[in-house]
Amino acid sequence: MTAVVEVPQSFDDRSFEQFASGCAAIRESGRVLIDAHATEWASPFGLVSLLCAGQALGERLGTRPLLTVPSDKDVTHYWARAGFFVEAEALFEIHGAVPKLRQPPESTVLLEVTPVRVAADVHKVVDRIQDRASAILTSELGLEPRATIGFGMALSEACQNIVEHAGTGGWVAVQAYTWRRRLGRRVVVIAVADAGVGFRHSLEPTQARRFGERWGDGPALEAALIQGVSRFRDPGRGQGFRGIRKFLDHWEGKITIRSGTARIAMIRPWDEDVPLREGLAAFPGAQLQLVIPAAEREAL
Repeated sequence: MTAVVEVPQSFDDRSFEQFASGCAAIRESGRVLIDAHATEWASPFGLVSLLCAGQALGERLGTRPLLTVPSDKDVTHYWARAGFFVEAEALFEIHGAVPKLRQPPESTVLLEVTPVRVAADVHKVVDRIQDRASAILTSELGLEPRATIGFGMALSEACQNIVEHAGTGGWVAVQAYTWRRRLGRRVVVIAVADAGVGFRHSLEPTQARRFGERWGDGPALEAALIQGVSRFRDPGRGQGFRGIRKFLDHWEGKITIRSGTARIAMIRPWDEDVPLREGLAAFPGAQLQLVIPAAEREAL
């Protein structure tokens, strides 16, 4: 019998909980079909999270899950242009026509879905995006040129988190688009995700005793993001999230991290999110999103 997990019609960090619940309900045997035929849009967060699900389900069940591609050809074309299928073909048994692109055209995609497995991958990611990021941040978002330096740092630290904590590889994707529903402005979104051990497991050896009975996925996220702790005992470790927060504070940006059964967010006046949610459906690894909005004078 084949279990079906539906990909939301609009797949982003908010609708992700619907998808995570479907994945968590999968039993330990049988085939799994990830059904994206009705999906009309996916954010960078949605695309990299979908890859995490494919990896985790394949490892847990011993066979690749099936994936039906979106029936909307424009959506499927965008997924191909964003580099999703290049990574997905190793994780899924794909059903449906996948466009074959010789050379992706220029678009609002700053960085296609890119694997991050070792430290060298992080440097390649930052180098590839630096020039394009400078143009987008200054011309489209109306930010000062020095924002590019902080952007590169934030991107690097977010990717480095995979290398140091996940225990497996992951993916990063970056895109610029207009966030009409929530903000009404152009934004740049960085999404980084892995299907590894998650924050709780990574920090448990150094932090569990300090938290005592309260220890869990939520406190682990608080320790990492708010307190800046690290699983490494070396002085100076754990500075990555402090640097990301400083950059986002200056430009009114937002960070969310989901790991295990919890999700934490640094909310902004322009958003209606909640700081911490616990008791969510279990999902492997960690999924991180940074949102950098256009300067308010550039509002559309």
